[in-house]
Order: sequence, then C-alpha cells, then structure tokens
Amino acid sequence: MEKSFYKSPIGILEFACENDELIYLKLSADFNQSSKETVFIKNIKLQLEEYFLGKRHCFDIKINPQGTDFQKFVWKELQKIPYGETKSYSDIAEAVGNKNAQRAVGSACNKNPLMIIIPCHRVISKNGEIGGFAYGNSVKQNLLNLEKNTIL
Repeated sequence: MEKSFYKSPIGILEFACENDELIYLKLSADFNQSSKETVFIKNIKLQLEEYFLGKRHCFDIKINPQGTDFQKFVWKELQKIPYGETKSYSDIAEAVGNKNAQRAVGSACNKNPLMIIIPCHRVISKNGEIGGFAYGNSVKQNLLNLEKNTIL
C-alpha cells in the first residue's frame, strides 16, 4: 500500500492506494513527504487541486472503499449527489430502499473512508441543518461553501 499526503485548504489530507485504486482519503494531523510519486498518486493530487479550485465537480479515480455491503450501497448512492447540492439522510435512506434507515445512513456516512470523493459532506438533516461530520461541522460547512460558491 502506498501512502501520500496533500496540503489542502481544509487541512492535510492523507490517502492510500493499492493496485492503482484509492483505498482511503482522510484528514490527518501528520504530513510526510512521499518517497514514491506514481502517476496514479500524481493524478489524485491533481484532481484534488482542481476540486479545491472549483474546477472539478466529478472525480475520475478508481476507488476501492472497504466496508459492509450496506455501507458500500450507501456510498454508491452518495456519489449520485451532484456537486453543489445536498440530500437529507432520509432521502438517502429512501433511495437505498429503507425509509426508516436514516441513522444507519448517518453511520455509513461517518464510516466513509473516502471523504470528498464519496461526498458524505453533501448529506444534511431533513430540517436543513448541517447534521454531523466525522471531521467536524466546520470542515463540512467549508466543503459545502466551496461547492456552493464555485458552481458554474
């Protein structure tokens, strides 16, 4: 597994790749210069840079997130939420076939191993409040604001 780091406007992002698939992307307190910058890693960094500049609305990166079947089902549904838009936990629960699974959807969002790429930050409470976020609500709000302010 190859690890790398990217300094972003929301903090240091750590990610890991295996067999040219992105396994995880998360905020990190550490920053280590990568010794090996593969073409795949350079592409991930380029796409993240474009995202933070508001020039990329969809990622074109092979991913392989690890989780339960239900989590993977929810994460696939999250990837359908358009850039700059939001859905509620209950919207996602209904989309995955169980309108009463809002808490399970929230738990799957919390366990999302690929922040930004799988846009769990786009999931909010039904009443319009921001809801929770594994990395804190200020990070979630920053990502939502970035997308809201760069819609073309």
